[in-house]
Amino acid sequence: MTDPADVEAGDVEAAVVDAHRRGWALVLAATVRVARDLDLAEECVQEAYAAALESWARDGIPDNPAAWLTTTAKRRAMDAVRRERVFRAKLPLLVEPEESEDSVDEAAMDDPFESATGDPADVVPDERLRLIFMCCHPALAQDGQLALTLRLVCGVSTGDIAHAFLVSEPTMAARLTRAKKKISAARIPFRVPEAAELPDRLRAVLGVIHLLFTAGHTAPSGGSLLRTDLVDQSLRLTRMLRSLMPDEREVWGLLALLLVTDARRATRVDGRGRLLRLEEQDRSRWDRAAIAEAHDLIVDGLRGGRPGRYVLQAAIASLYAEAPTYDQTDWPQILTLYDELLSVWPSPVVALNRTVALAMVSGPARALAEVEELGGDGRLAGYQYLSAIRADLLQRLGRVDEAAAAYRQALESTTNEAERDFLAGRLTSPQRP
Repeated sequence: MTDPADVEAGDVEAAVVDAHRRGWALVLAATVRVARDLDLAEECVQEAYAAALESWARDGIPDNPAAWLTTTAKRRAMDAVRRERVFRAKLPLLVEPEESEDSVDEAAMDDPFESATGDPADVVPDERLRLIFMCCHPALAQDGQLALTLRLVCGVSTGDIAHAFLVSEPTMAARLTRAKKKISAARIPFRVPEAAELPDRLRAVLGVIHLLFTAGHTAPSGGSLLRTDLVDQSLRLTRMLRSLMPDEREVWGLLALLLVTDARRATRVDGRGRLLRLEEQDRSRWDRAAIAEAHDLIVDGLRGGRPGRYVLQAAIASLYAEAPTYDQTDWPQILTLYDELLSVWPSPVVALNRTVALAMVSGPARALAEVEELGGDGRLAGYQYLSAIRADLLQRLGRVDEAAAAYRQALESTTNEAERDFLAGRLTSPQRP
C-alpha cells in the first residue's frame, strides 16, 4: 500500500485509469458470478472504480488495485442481491423465486468462474478469454454477442463499438440493452461453457478478438492512431486461443492476420505522429520475425481444404508485407484473393477494400465505378473510408474539386485526430504524392 502522504491526486487518477485498462474484464468477471445480472454487475464495477478515487486518495493506492476493485465490486453486488432477496421474501404473492436463484453464492467471493464439469482452467485457462466465450452464447444474435463482449469484456465504449459496426451510437446502445435482456429472459447461465460447446462459439469469439484488434490498430477516436493495449490484448488472446484449439485453421488465420498487420506498428506514424501511407513506410523497420511467423501459419492454413475468411485476410496482408516495395506488390494475386474472400465473406467493407487492389490492376476509373456502386446501396453510409478511398481515386483521375468534396465528407465522419490530420493534409494537397 502506498503511503497516503506520498499520494497526489494525479497519481490516484493515473492508477485508476491503469487499473481500468488492465483489470476491467477480470473485475467484471468476478462480479457477474455474484450479481447474476449484467447490468447490476456493470453498475457495481463502475461504482468500485468511482470509490477507488476517494478511497485511494485517503488510504493510499493498494499494492494490488485489481484485487481491491474486485472485492469492492463483489461486496456491492452481494449487498444488492441480499436486498433483492429480502424484497422478494416480503412479496411472495408477486414473485416466487427458485431456491437456486434466491441464494447468494458465498463461494463466488473466491472464484468468479465455474465450469459445468469442474475446474474452469481445465477448459479455458484465461479469465478474459473465459468471459468472452461466456458472452458469446449462441442464444444471442451474432451482432449482440460481438457488441456485448466488446463493451463488457474489453471495455470498448459504446460509441467506438457503434463506429466499428457502422451504426449510430443510440442504435448500438439499444442492441446492447436487447442482448442483456435476452440473457436475463433466456436464463443464460453465467458459467464457462464445456469443452464440447466451444466450437459453436468460436466464430463469435474470433470476431470479438478481431474487432478488438481493429479498435487498437486504428483507434476509432482520440489523439493517437494506435491503442497498443488493445492490440497487445488481442494478440495474447489469440495465442491463448490457438493453444486451446490447436487444430482450428481459422484461429491460425486470425493469429497470422494480427501478426502481419501489427508488424508495421513502428512505421505507421512519423516522429510527429503523422499518419504514413503504406508506400511511405520504412519497410526495413517492419517486424520480419512476426511476418515470417504469419507466413508459416498462412501456408498451413491454406492446406487441407477451402480457407476461411481469416486465413484469406492474412494471405492478403502477407502479400503487402512481403513485397520489396509498394510498386512491386503482387496486385493481381491480391485481387484474386479478395475475390475468394468475398465468396466466403460477402462484406461491403471487403468489397471496398478490394477496390484498392482493383485500381492498381485495372486503373482508378474502374475502381471508382465500383466504389460509386457500393456507396449507392447505403450499407456503407457514414463510413469514412468509403469517402476517403473515393477521394483518392478522384484525385488520381484529376477530378480535384470532386476529390476535395469527398475528403471533406470523410473528415466529417472521422473522430481519430491522426486520421483527421492526414485527411486535412490530403484536402489541401491537389497532387497525389
